[in-house]
Amino acid sequence: MTTGVVLLNFGEPAEPSRDAVVPYLERIFYNNRFLEGDMPEAQARERSRELAERRAPSLIEEYEEIGGSPLNEQAQGQVEGVEAELRERGFDVTAYLGTQFADPTIADAVEAARDDDVERLVGLPIYPLCGPSTTVDALRDLEDAVDDADWDVPVEEISGWHRTPDYTHLRAENVRDFLDEAGVDPNDEDVRFVFSAHGTPTHYLDEGSRYDRYVEEYTTVQASLLGLDDYVVGYQNHENRDIPWTEPETEDVAVDGDADHVVVEPVSFMHEQSETLSELDDELREEVEAAGKNLHRVPVPHDDPRFAELLADLAEPFVAGVDPEYYQFRECQCADTDGAMCLNAPR
Repeated sequence: MTTGVVLLNFGEPAEPSRDAVVPYLERIFYNNRFLEGDMPEAQARERSRELAERRAPSLIEEYEEIGGSPLNEQAQGQVEGVEAELRERGFDVTAYLGTQFADPTIADAVEAARDDDVERLVGLPIYPLCGPSTTVDALRDLEDAVDDADWDVPVEEISGWHRTPDYTHLRAENVRDFLDEAGVDPNDEDVRFVFSAHGTPTHYLDEGSRYDRYVEEYTTVQASLLGLDDYVVGYQNHENRDIPWTEPETEDVAVDGDADHVVVEPVSFMHEQSETLSELDDELREEVEAAGKNLHRVPVPHDDPRFAELLADLAEPFVAGVDPEYYQFRECQCADTDGAMCLNAPR
């Protein structure tokens, strides 16, 4: 049976143009329209356009500074790696990239899979930490795209997977290698270690999202593997609406304290993108250096061959038709789609 594995991603515009950035932002704001309460569709779209127009100039400037976002190119490399790994294991698989807010869209991926006569689909969000506007919404978008295509195809869904041991060790080893190369001892009293996670509106946490708990448990495990005596967690927030976001902010915890060196590990990112290349490497670095400190930002191991292997491990039971519970998957408690499986649910 031919299986299509769709790697679900956020996406970013490759070109720093207004024609690309404004529609991209509109989709994001419309997707999160409920953060400002219920409103008629026309009003929600008008509000999304207003917010997009307001945010676009600064985001375009960020993209220009980093030479355009490399996210989609890196994501496509991961798609090719997963497909090659699963085929090497003997599975009849084609992998696709589907992004929530850029091209190719999730609907594009579904259309491509249908054209390839795929007999079943597996949706695998690329987000390590399950969040409502990322993992959950991406899976819902996949279901909607299949329904809109009026395609009668089985769809299996993978949700949270940050507890995968190979992922945990990959990231810890990546940090250790960086620290060794930089000659930085994270337990030196002159070093402050910061785990920087993507922020989320607290509305989602109030509604039951476990994202903050996942961040806490993941960073606790990472700190143990790295042998950290002390560390702090910060969130990269996007305060485009007048609503509360996760705290504390990365900028605040990075400049706090007397340490002359600040190590930042972007824990919830699997690509180099505007949040790492611009927000951390440019904006955060400027603030840290203005405080008289040195910033050491851990790179994201997006092209580590082991990442494609662990994604293939996640997809394997669904591709092979094996009971996912044998691989320690359980029904997801975060995604509201039927049958979504994850590694976070209690046994």
